[in-house]
Amino acid sequence: MADSLEVSLKKIAQVADVPDGYIRVSAPLERENIVNGDGLRAVLWTQSCPIHCMGCQNPETWDYKAGTLVKIEDIKKELSKFKGQDGLTFCGGEPFVQAKACKEIADFVREELGWNVWSFTGFTREIIKEHGGDAWEFLKSLDALIDGPFVLAERDLSLRYRGSRNQRLLHLELGTGKVLRIE
Repeated sequence: MADSLEVSLKKIAQVADVPDGYIRVSAPLERENIVNGDGLRAVLWTQSCPIHCMGCQNPETWDYKAGTLVKIEDIKKELSKFKGQDGLTFCGGEPFVQAKACKEIADFVREELGWNVWSFTGFTREIIKEHGGDAWEFLKSLDALIDGPFVLAERDLSLRYRGSRNQRLLHLELGTGKVLRIE
């Protein structure tokens, strides 16, 4: 196994220590966001990140013990009050270290609210697939994934929904995680 793959697999295995039924967030839920995906979006800002990209716009979200523990049911209730949203985007921090909680919320907004679901991640789709488990199940619940770490040397403000040229916007087949289109 290549060293970078091994390091990435160790990092994705650093799951946040959050009790069942809770998620650790770094900020209140956001509504009517237009910069983190297509249309008007609710945004859930997760807390905890093992990647620590140089130039990260949210380094305050790295700490696994910071942020606020919130009941997933409370998140669902609040999202149900958001009218006129097209979807939900998971930002961070790193959503995939709280994959089980994120998937529960993703499934709720899709089934109950009819929204599409996007997520950002510093991991690649390939690393998530290799890791498997809750992370892969969360990925399979997404319509789109912006993957890859932010790389300061590849920063490009002209990219749609991405900060650096190495990152990809992957449109996914729901339920399989198969890539349908790459931007």
